[in-house]
Amino acid sequence: MKRFFIIAALVAPSVLFAQKETATLKIKGQLKNVKDTIDMVFLNYSKDGKRITDSSSVVKGEYAFSISIKEPIRAQLFSRNSANTKAKFLPKMAAIIYLEPGNIKVQNVDSFSNIVVKGSKAQAEYEKLTAALKPFNNQMEALYKVFTQQNKSGDIVAAKKTEDALDALEEKQREEVYGKYINSNPTSPIGLYVLQQYAGYDINADKVEPLFNQLSAATQASAAGTDFKAKIDLAKKTGIGKYAMEFTQNDTLGNPVSLASFKGKYVLIDFWASWCGPCRRENPNVVKTFNAYKHKPFTILSVSLDQPNAKDKWIKAIHDDNLTWTHVSDLQFWNNAVAKQYGIQAIPQNLLLDPDGKIIAKNLHGQTLSEKLSEVFK
Repeated sequence: MKRFFIIAALVAPSVLFAQKETATLKIKGQLKNVKDTIDMVFLNYSKDGKRITDSSSVVKGEYAFSISIKEPIRAQLFSRNSANTKAKFLPKMAAIIYLEPGNIKVQNVDSFSNIVVKGSKAQAEYEKLTAALKPFNNQMEALYKVFTQQNKSGDIVAAKKTEDALDALEEKQREEVYGKYINSNPTSPIGLYVLQQYAGYDINADKVEPLFNQLSAATQASAAGTDFKAKIDLAKKTGIGKYAMEFTQNDTLGNPVSLASFKGKYVLIDFWASWCGPCRRENPNVVKTFNAYKHKPFTILSVSLDQPNAKDKWIKAIHDDNLTWTHVSDLQFWNNAVAKQYGIQAIPQNLLLDPDGKIIAKNLHGQTLSEKLSEVFK
């Protein structure tokens, strides 16, 4: 499930489609019957690959922005309560909106998050999508509460069943909302955003590329479109049945370790990091499986996305979690060379290779890793 991964894409800018000329976007905002005392409003968006935050004072219940953009943008609008001088991106104090060049009117009714946007076709489409997602999100929220309670009580069997139900519901949402929308609206101004949600962090190129090719030429040619196409092309190289790309990276002692040196064994390439909570929670399952199969022609090669100057934290996590197999890293965070080579956008992730280096499975977590190895060595 997405909620159990640390996803780099969450902090990435979302651009809709391309526009050749720089154009002006003017926003006029009005607070209507908003009970909170708001004195500042902030607009966070992406421009030329950088995140920008503009601010506007609230005067007599009104605020305004005027910015130059090259393409429509997905932006975050959030406010500051005068009783608290810190800007807040909290549910009641923030909203996500879609903006495009022109004059746009925004009204915050009752609360800052209850927002009405006029003049943005992209926003209208986003609201349609949000309405379609709502029934699924409500079901997921209810199931997740049950899952959390089951985990707290230690009822592992029940928690696993609930997790499976969440996975099934998430897949149903993916196909029936995102998939259906992009098939019916390939030229929508939010088409690329929807396709990104459909694709997820582990792109199935066979499904995603045909949908990408249906997007408008402007969308495909945009900066975000070009970047996403590169991810699709990379996903083609890491699909089931493909041979894993060779790489070499240093271990904890600074010695170079190559993937080729493990040829002849089943190898689990495991992407993780000491700072990644979901990774650390998954480690006991990986340790249990490794100990059960380490006497077979099987091993693990862990690639860490730990941060620069954090080698001590990386090594400490290895010892604390009893990860008694080979570890490598260049300590470059999300810019880890191997992670970028394999298109890793979320962790924990893994790939299982056969003795010839062919990818035979991906993202085996919990009991599924043990089950797959049991099948392999049967």
